[in-house]
Amino acid sequence: MATGLLALLDDVAAIAKLAAASLDDVAAQTTKAGAKAAGVVIDDAAVTPRYVVGLSPARELPIIWKIALGSLKNKLLYLLPAGIFLGYFASWAITPLLMLGGVYLCYEGAEKLYEAFMPHQAHDHEAAVSGTSDPVALENQKVAGAIRTDFILSAEIMALTLANVAASDIYTQAAVLAAVGVLITLAVYGVVALIVKADDAGLSMASASIGLVRTFGRGLVVGVPVFLRLLAAIGTAAMLWVGGSILVHGFAELGYHGPEHFIEEFAAGIGAASAVFGEILHWMTTSTIQAALAVLIGGATIVIVHAVAPVVRRLRPEAH
Repeated sequence: MATGLLALLDDVAAIAKLAAASLDDVAAQTTKAGAKAAGVVIDDAAVTPRYVVGLSPARELPIIWKIALGSLKNKLLYLLPAGIFLGYFASWAITPLLMLGGVYLCYEGAEKLYEAFMPHQAHDHEAAVSGTSDPVALENQKVAGAIRTDFILSAEIMALTLANVAASDIYTQAAVLAAVGVLITLAVYGVVALIVKADDAGLSMASASIGLVRTFGRGLVVGVPVFLRLLAAIGTAAMLWVGGSILVHGFAELGYHGPEHFIEEFAAGIGAASAVFGEILHWMTTSTIQAALAVLIGGATIVIVHAVAPVVRRLRPEAH
């Protein structure tokens, strides 16, 4: 009896260790995959505050909450099952799909650079609404537009995650995809909520009787728009770096190792020039070349999109 009990306890301990190891693996994979999605995450955080511009301050947090729920729905109800299906039945398609997403990131990053130097209306899809005067309709349109844009960004996040755990079993894939989806959504929209309300907090503090608080409040009022512009710039740079990196590694996965080998050898040569900053120089060189490649590919995509768009508009039924 005692022997049987000890054997049972040993089995329980072994199962507990296995479960702990699995959880550690999921946590490690989640952290790694989340880091790979940094470019998309930063861009998401930079874009979302635009959706509450022009609306009542009292509706800002409820709108962000609606968008966050829509983002979770995108990731957990649609993209997670699609990712698991691909990972289990069509793993060969992950790299090509990821590369398509990489081209999209290159296009978005290059388009934002183009817009910065030559302002135009290419990114109206990020906050586009009709000229309605109904506040409820305006809010619903903004939320719907934000969730549509989020779907594209979420798809890229989940694709990056899936590529990172493609070799794991289906349970680990599902756990990591779910964990990344939830954690990134909480992080992005938590930060967005803080950003959106920071100016309101600054205005309130700016009228305080305590001089230090008043000065800090004025600093917030002035600093939040600057921070949003900085965040948008960082997001664009990160999108280009991630997009270029995805394409370079994707070509290597498909058997075309030339670009990856060239970048690695060139970056290694630059890194070797400094014994102290070698690793930093290596990373910066690699990232810069990948981002430059992304600008070239994104620029070519812009030309194609601008050439095709008029044709598509003419083919739409309402155009006739």
